Amino acid sequence: MAKQVIKVPDLGGADQVDVIEISVAVGDTVAQEDSLIVVEGDKASMDVPAPLAGKILSIRVKEGDKVSEGDVIGEMEADAAGFSVDEPAEKPAVSAPVAESVQAEAPTATQVAAPVGAEPEEEAIQVPDLGGADAVDVIEISVQPGDTVEEGDSLIVVEGDKASMDVPSPRAGTVVSIAVKEGDKVSTGDELGVLKVVAEDAVAPVATPEAAQAAAVPVGSTAQPVEPPAVPKKDFRLERNLTAAAQVYAGPAVRKLARELGVTLNKVKASGPRNRVSKDDLHNYIREQVKKAETGAVGVGGAIGIAKMPEIDFSQFGPVNVEPMSKIHKITAANMSRNWINVPHVTQFDDADITELESFRKSMKAEAEKRGVRLTPVPFLLKAVAAALRAEPNFNVSLHNDGEHIVHKDYVHVGMAVDTPKGLMVPVIRDVDKKGLYELAAEAREMALKARDGKLKPNEMQGACFTISSLGAIGGTGFTPIVNSPEVGILGVSKLAMKPVWNGKDFEPRQMLPLALSYDHRAVNGGDAGRFMTFMVSVLADVRRLLL
Repeated sequence: MAKQVIKVPDLGGADQVDVIEISVAVGDTVAQEDSLIVVEGDKASMDVPAPLAGKILSIRVKEGDKVSEGDVIGEMEADAAGFSVDEPAEKPAVSAPVAESVQAEAPTATQVAAPVGAEPEEEAIQVPDLGGADAVDVIEISVQPGDTVEEGDSLIVVEGDKASMDVPSPRAGTVVSIAVKEGDKVSTGDELGVLKVVAEDAVAPVATPEAAQAAAVPVGSTAQPVEPPAVPKKDFRLERNLTAAAQVYAGPAVRKLARELGVTLNKVKASGPRNRVSKDDLHNYIREQVKKAETGAVGVGGAIGIAKMPEIDFSQFGPVNVEPMSKIHKITAANMSRNWINVPHVTQFDDADITELESFRKSMKAEAEKRGVRLTPVPFLLKAVAAALRAEPNFNVSLHNDGEHIVHKDYVHVGMAVDTPKGLMVPVIRDVDKKGLYELAAEAREMALKARDGKLKPNEMQGACFTISSLGAIGGTGFTPIVNSPEVGILGVSKLAMKPVWNGKDFEPRQMLPLALSYDHRAVNGGDAGRFMTFMVSVLADVRRLLL
């Protein structure tokens, strides 16, 4: 076997084209005309085929490289039947008498008889030799009835235990019918469908110079007929081991479609057998990208213009258990990512002295129980936030979608973040400024129970002007909550703590509540936030101010 250098062929005038796909790996056995690499210029892409049948010894280019006509792609070991395209085999010399006879009598190479009027005939297509495989799966139908195919075009793709292969068309013609479907099993000799072809005897044989030379040799002459170099026949039983680490598992039709759409296949989630990428997977990926572009939605893995987080196989470090995220968890993750990316956050911190509030609240517990409610700090926080939104209306706004207007709201609905077994949910309590403490206590408890039981309706989680997120029962001295757009502010409440506070003469123990106000700096400036937080702290320190 001879070693053959593989070079980039004529690119039709294109120069410095991009290598967008490596179709083979070192060690692969290829047939003549099998794609080695795919290159792309300014307007189109093309496959660079193998000049011979043989084995790939090396690949000297990689995806992203630029190549021109004549550049070396790699090396291959040609089959015995192959011949060098760079150094064509020399033809045996022809004696002078033979040459003269050829000149005088040989027909031209283009001399072809006209069709004799034969009608196209239908021919059954059968599964060719599968190289010993039996009952293989049909994983892709590459053509449809009515399609025109050339000899060698893929009709279906089948898959055995270790590899896949294309079943080619034995002739050029028109597909009349396909007798199999995806998921069927086929073996050598099974009928695939029907092909309409032109009868072979409809066209007279082509007279070649080599045939003329053979016919022109005088009787008794010692000159031998000239044998044309043997052109290796394409081996359609080529099988390649396709592993996840080496390349994406996809058929030629899918790869062609991906190139036409400009999709990188390793980004497409595969659903086929052994992680094979199908046309449906490709279409689903395109729909998903279009939807993200239209809605601005992003997931936990990355966002438009932001590099995706690297994939990590955590099992290499120890035992793991992978479980799917709940729908609520996925929605929350997407919303938080979108809000964090789109909203310029600023967070302001302060402590509210709620010593007097707590004293008043505890004194009212018995009366609250008679009314059938439990008086927690939550209704006081709701009432204080509502009063602050009325006092500082620049917080009770949303940015218009056009980016040029601000929507001022004349209602006060407050969201209340609730931790549930299924994930974070935010029920909305409406018209908080118009309700009393007992009414707010009852409604807050009812909404929290509905959230934990998964009984909240969609309209009960919409329309908030502002959100309260309380971690007081869990602990912590502070955190930075993420604004729940289109709202422009959120209040984070941490665990109440007893702290020494200077009263002008000495330190006295006071119950201090840590507060964190995050706001959207596109709509709210620092002065607005400062006044909002100051008002909140003052009304929590003395609830009588809520009456003013």
